[in-house]
Amino acid sequence: MGQRLAAFNRVVAQGWDGFLKGVEKEGLRVDSEGFIAQTPHPKALGSALTHPAITTDYSEALLELITPVCNSTAEVMESLTDIHSFVQMHLGDEVLWSASMPCRIKGEESIPIAEYGTSNVGQLKYVYRHGLAVRYGRVMQSIAGVHYNFSMPESFWQRWQQQLEDSQPLQDFKTEQYFWLIRNFRRRSWLLMLLFGSSPALDASFVCGRKHNLRDAGPSTLKSPLATSLRMSDMGYNNQAQSSLNICFNRLETFTRTLDRAIHTPWPPYEEIGLFRGDQRIQINTNVLQIENEYYSAMRPKRTTRPGEKPLHALEQRGVEYVEVRCLDLDPFSPVGMTPEQLDFLDLFLLDCLLNDGDLISDEECDRLDNAFRDVVASGRDPSLRLCDKAGTVTQVAQEYFNRLAELADTLPDPAPYHGALESLRPRLQDPQQLPSARVLTDIAAQGEGFVAWNLALSRQHQRQLRERGLAPSLLRTMEQQAQASLQQQAELESAETESFEDFLANYLAE
Repeated sequence: MGQRLAAFNRVVAQGWDGFLKGVEKEGLRVDSEGFIAQTPHPKALGSALTHPAITTDYSEALLELITPVCNSTAEVMESLTDIHSFVQMHLGDEVLWSASMPCRIKGEESIPIAEYGTSNVGQLKYVYRHGLAVRYGRVMQSIAGVHYNFSMPESFWQRWQQQLEDSQPLQDFKTEQYFWLIRNFRRRSWLLMLLFGSSPALDASFVCGRKHNLRDAGPSTLKSPLATSLRMSDMGYNNQAQSSLNICFNRLETFTRTLDRAIHTPWPPYEEIGLFRGDQRIQINTNVLQIENEYYSAMRPKRTTRPGEKPLHALEQRGVEYVEVRCLDLDPFSPVGMTPEQLDFLDLFLLDCLLNDGDLISDEECDRLDNAFRDVVASGRDPSLRLCDKAGTVTQVAQEYFNRLAELADTLPDPAPYHGALESLRPRLQDPQQLPSARVLTDIAAQGEGFVAWNLALSRQHQRQLRERGLAPSLLRTMEQQAQASLQQQAELESAETESFEDFLANYLAE
């Protein structure tokens, strides 16, 4: 790290423009009894297909709220809170579920697949989600999380390239450096699960008919006593087909090649399902992955796509634009699912991933990293837990890492927010009962009525706070106009459609 940190110090001395960041936050709409809402996406929120800030993820009831790219943590939090306030004002008797693990579920069919209208793009989104349903079931897709998008400004990359005396095209350099960051993220992502994992319990309906090792924790409630995140465990995003992919994150070319192979490799169980039920298409294809987005990983390299463009094509043509952290649970204690301290910590954490030594990851190391991540997800609050390649317990290693991050914070022009974030999180390492995963279990036990009742009360509390906060009249009008404009945009898209969906899909797959 010595040479890269010295180069970074010289970059900061030339000028520091901070970080670029944004958030994509999911959350279920839930009815007054604690079941997934069966109502369509509220029209007052606009079109889920074309609205830039309010859309849906897998389910019609699973909202996804998206901030723009921001220059500061304060700007992200203000934008995220404004969007939440607008949504909460238009939910009627429903609430926005505060936890990652879902509310009460009445079987697979109670989870409505998101619909996006009759345009070919809208139908593609629906068929893809239908494919997820027949492959993995709808229950797994009802889990919610928050994604953090992170990048460095252009001014940084120019100075950074100069300091590293690199002569390749700037975009190639940026892509190489982002994969450097990704490799180190994989080496340290277990720490995020320890600090921010907030899903150690769930409603029993989530595992109805499935084998599990969870323990009773109150009315219709099950828990994993030492777990940090059931969302990221085998109970959550897990499937046999993807476990054999061996997607390589060492370089762009290895990443795109291994992912592209998965998109074009037939998978016998999916071939048995078939492409159609009657006249209805139920999958995009029968390969290991229908499209790139089906592959779930803790971090993704990203590039903004053009209309009709595939994500892999965008990466291959124009390189990495930003990285997306995807392993974060919702913070159930925050009305918007995240806190400013968490954002500041993530910025410092990801900067350290960029500046630290970042050798290529061997197959052997890859297995160790996967095991470390799984261990912290499953048993992160076990005080004796050790990572296979580290000396000391998980919390001891984490405390040492915090000390290094504090030194890195001192290299920044305004270190105060980052020191503040570290100090606010240190108690979680000193006392595992301060970890959010422990707080969730403690609060559920104290309330005594189970996971759903506890989270429903918390969700209603957040709703009251956001509705009381409200929005300035001018901002409210702007957001209402944005919603109406998105509905108009969808209508225009549908009326202009001339190509059949099957022809559209064939052209899309042939790109």
